[in-house]
Amino acid sequence: MSSNPVTRRGTAFAAALMSASLLLTACGSDGDGTGDKAAAGTSGDKAAETRSVKAENGTVEIPAAPRRIVTIGNTNLPFIDLGGKPVGVTEVSDAELAVLPKEQKAAYEAAEVVGSSGGDVDLEKLAALKPDLILVQFHANDWDKVGKRLESIAPTVLWGLDTEWKAFAGEIAEAGNVTDELGRQKTEFEKKVAEIKKTYGKTIDGTKFVDVSRGDWSDPGTFYIADIGCSEIARDDIGLDLPAAAEGKDPLAYESLPFEQIGELSTYDVITYPVDAEGRPTEPFVPVTKTNTWKALPTVTSGRALGVFCPGNNSYGPVNQYLDSLDGALAALAGKL
Repeated sequence: MSSNPVTRRGTAFAAALMSASLLLTACGSDGDGTGDKAAAGTSGDKAAETRSVKAENGTVEIPAAPRRIVTIGNTNLPFIDLGGKPVGVTEVSDAELAVLPKEQKAAYEAAEVVGSSGGDVDLEKLAALKPDLILVQFHANDWDKVGKRLESIAPTVLWGLDTEWKAFAGEIAEAGNVTDELGRQKTEFEKKVAEIKKTYGKTIDGTKFVDVSRGDWSDPGTFYIADIGCSEIARDDIGLDLPAAAEGKDPLAYESLPFEQIGELSTYDVITYPVDAEGRPTEPFVPVTKTNTWKALPTVTSGRALGVFCPGNNSYGPVNQYLDSLDGALAALAGKL
């Protein structure tokens, strides 16, 4: 299942497709106002104790209990998913906001927006928030342009785009001091994985799956094989037999395939494709479902093309929602294989 262009792992894909040019404004005085719309406490509060964390940008000394956190790029929603309440964020897509739980959406909207998608950061606005910690994940080129200036404002923790999602969630929880919620979500994830494998083991064994998708960035008349994002979780954690790129090669998802190749999907036993929370094909994928080739696929006509909802793939909350959807999809295969 593909994720939106701002999400991770899927983000590694999305970031490769996004042009993230930094539009920087010079940092002036901090000013009197903090712009804080989310956290209590005075603007000058600093944690009395510090601790060290290892990050992409080295070992960083951070507050033991940070109170004014700004999230940039792909750290926005994972931190909020863990119960965090950032004082500053960068923009996320309307599609991502639409599937957030109510309380998480409120936490995002309570924060000050300091840039768009991590690629356009207003440093003066960010500094005015007086953060005590900045969490960052975006393209290395963006870090080269803005990293030192972020570090001059507050302790800054950077993750590379290739960070594995479980490690990413765990390290955000550790840095942001929200490990209690991480533990709960991780336990729920492990339980769901075990239940799916136990319930559908016979269905999964010997069945060839393929996950196809299409994004709003895709060229007209094209789709792709999704081997990153949520499909990676289905393959690596659940054990679905899904296509994957050869070691050392670019993900299959990087290659746009013409609609003329939809017919080749007939070699698979089961097709999964992206749907929204209501079970409808996502808007970018609708053109695929309207082709005569798709409609004529034996997999489609026999009910073995399954819509699966993937709200995100870089923290446990949305991944657990994905597992619920995958559970329902696998249940629908009963008697069809």
